[in-house]
Amino acid sequence: MCPVCRNSVDRCGCKKAAAVPAGDGIVRVSRETKGRGGKAVTVVKGVALAEADLVKLAQQLKASCGSGGTVKDGVIEVQGDHCDKVVALLTAQGHKVKRAGG
Repeated sequence: MCPVCRNSVDRCGCKKAAAVPAGDGIVRVSRETKGRGGKAVTVVKGVALAEADLVKLAQQLKASCGSGGTVKDGVIEVQGDHCDKVVALLTAQGHKVKRAGG
């Protein structure tokens, strides 16, 4: 039984309804250093994918950049300054991408 909707697990619609976040359809790629001891991190926000697909996309980005990273709250973080490479990869996959920040 699902604790939220009280249906059986195979009939549950809770996870399907909350899977894709709402947005304006534009993926924003930026570089951040705040709170990381001066280390640069490439941040990808606004990707309208389900959580499982977001993790797969993060794995592809990390592998192509040759670095580590994570997915936190629908935001992909790739260690290092790889903004140009990430923008090129996302554009090739058909996403509408903008470079955010300075």
